[in-house]
Amino acid sequence: MMRGAQAVRPRLPSKTFMLSSSSSSFVVAIVVVVLSFCLSCTAAEEENASEALLKFKSSLVNADPALSNWKPASTTPPCSDSRANWIGVMCIKGGNVFGLQLQNMNLKGQIDVDALLPLRALRTLSFIGNSFEGTMPDWRKLGALKSLYLSNNHFSGEIPQDAFKGMSSLKKVHMSNNNFTGHIPVSLGSPKLIELRIENNQFTGTIPPVSSEHLKLLNVSNNQLEGPIPETLIQLDPTSFSGNKALCGKPLESECNTPPPPPPVAVAVEPTPPAAGEADKKKSSPAKLIAIIVASVVVGLLLIILLLFLYQRRRRMSQTPQLGRAVLSPPPPQTVNNVVAATTQAVEKSPSRDPPAPAIPMMKQPQQQQPGPGKLTFVREDRQKFDLQDLMRASAEVLGSGTFGASYKAVLVDGEALVVKRFKQMNSIGKEDFHEHMRRLGRLQHPNLLPLVAYLYRKEEKLLVLDYVHNRSLATYLHGKHTVDQPSLSWAIRLKIIKGVGKGLAYLQNELPTLTVPHAHLKSSNVLLDKDFNPLLMDYALVPVVNPNQVHQILVAYRSPEFAQHGRTSKKTDVWCLGILILETLTGRFVGKYLAQPSGPYGPDLAGWINAIAGEEDSSSVFDKEMEFGKESCRSEMEKLLRIGIACCQEDQDKRWDLEEALRQIELVHEDSSE
Repeated sequence: MMRGAQAVRPRLPSKTFMLSSSSSSFVVAIVVVVLSFCLSCTAAEEENASEALLKFKSSLVNADPALSNWKPASTTPPCSDSRANWIGVMCIKGGNVFGLQLQNMNLKGQIDVDALLPLRALRTLSFIGNSFEGTMPDWRKLGALKSLYLSNNHFSGEIPQDAFKGMSSLKKVHMSNNNFTGHIPVSLGSPKLIELRIENNQFTGTIPPVSSEHLKLLNVSNNQLEGPIPETLIQLDPTSFSGNKALCGKPLESECNTPPPPPPVAVAVEPTPPAAGEADKKKSSPAKLIAIIVASVVVGLLLIILLLFLYQRRRRMSQTPQLGRAVLSPPPPQTVNNVVAATTQAVEKSPSRDPPAPAIPMMKQPQQQQPGPGKLTFVREDRQKFDLQDLMRASAEVLGSGTFGASYKAVLVDGEALVVKRFKQMNSIGKEDFHEHMRRLGRLQHPNLLPLVAYLYRKEEKLLVLDYVHNRSLATYLHGKHTVDQPSLSWAIRLKIIKGVGKGLAYLQNELPTLTVPHAHLKSSNVLLDKDFNPLLMDYALVPVVNPNQVHQILVAYRSPEFAQHGRTSKKTDVWCLGILILETLTGRFVGKYLAQPSGPYGPDLAGWINAIAGEEDSSSVFDKEMEFGKESCRSEMEKLLRIGIACCQEDQDKRWDLEEALRQIELVHEDSSE
């Protein structure tokens, strides 16, 4: 028996091993088949996308050399995961084509909508600044579109009333500066619509009902519209409706002349004898009349008392505003296009007729029986901690509101002043990715960077808490009214500011090497000045957390020539922003109007201005007349910095300096040539 058992034992593990081995082989085979199938599907999708785009390209005129690298997928596919390989193509994870941004390429021909049907992930199209003619293409075939930009072309003719019917996801439509005629399509009144720009066309008739629930931007100016403005739009800026002589009603000053009601027709009626009991009713009518009068007086007095009570209560509350109420209520209308730097009053006037984007209520005060809306996460250990309730109860002041969110100054109970910035353009990023990037920003420490203190993550919105700087922004000093408290900046201070900005950019580039554009939002209103006029950069390194489909509309770097022409940025894009800032600082000219256009690239006006400076024989004529420079020997150094700014603004990236060269040249500039 023992021998039999010993003889059987070796066979059991051998059989078991054979079974597990065959099972493993079977599993491996399944995995290989699945992977092969997935790879074949991916390859098929890439091939379909390539074929669709090449077919679409064939319908265009002047497509070469603008779309020179649109070639069959056997060379390079349009997308490699979320990275775009083809000019003007926008990609998302999975290698799908998310959008086409074919702006200012002098394209012509008929837009072949059918060719784009295989691109199932397509959500945004931009043909701004081309030469397309004819009637409106049938966009209804692309029912999932969210954004459609057709401004600055030569489209003409009437748009069918049902042209946008069924496009329930459509949020942004820009058709300005074309030759459209006829009535505005009723199908544009989608409740999800956020932006509608149809100015400078030849639309006639009345404005159709447009939902104002999500609407942030509307411009119908310079058409031939008539009739009353819909009630849902009366809160917008009057300039949104200017240039339409026959429009009337609020917010315009012209009143609508309603026809008087027709006079009543006199009809002869023979008197009839009073009915039975009518005499008794007439006797009691005086008593009823007195009772009605007394009741009306009592109700009126109660209403007056209630109104007085509410008025006094509101007055007491308004004397001590809190951040919680400020976040719940939209800021008052302002004449800024973007969020003003977090320590300044608005100085950047909007260049277009568009009204400023109103702040939308985003954070609700937590009720007592419910948990709080979130928890503040601090990224700096050297700061005193406070919770969200302390922040929401802090006295608040609205600093600005624009396309990139709203800013509030919050003063805590202990007197500490902070800036709270609220964003809604960051709702597509995952929680862990957002936390990781904020921790990354929290580790940045440089004397020319405004540090991040804390943040709040919510799916719908994000709050960033920063230090409050009591001095103003560079934009305010350059373009605001000069007073004793806000004098004009001297040459020495302007040079100091530019050098500090350059050092801050260099630090960002070294510490964030994986970001193509480390800052991406450099402009004069995002350069704060401390009490010694040292610059502090803000709103930096936010590209990874901004929604991909909105980043080109919000961040200044995406107004650069390379993005306008090729749909991409480079390591030299921040240098372009630095060059614009240098020229603005030296000339005192307000360039924010060029950089703040909702979806347009850097415009011909800005390019012409730069070229005019570069071609000026007497460069001294372009300097800000209010810039004090003391000695005449300073002028040659000012001219050096001016040439550096021009070298940083070269449209051709091969001719544009990189950041290292720009900083080296800036450091060689002194207050005067005698140093």
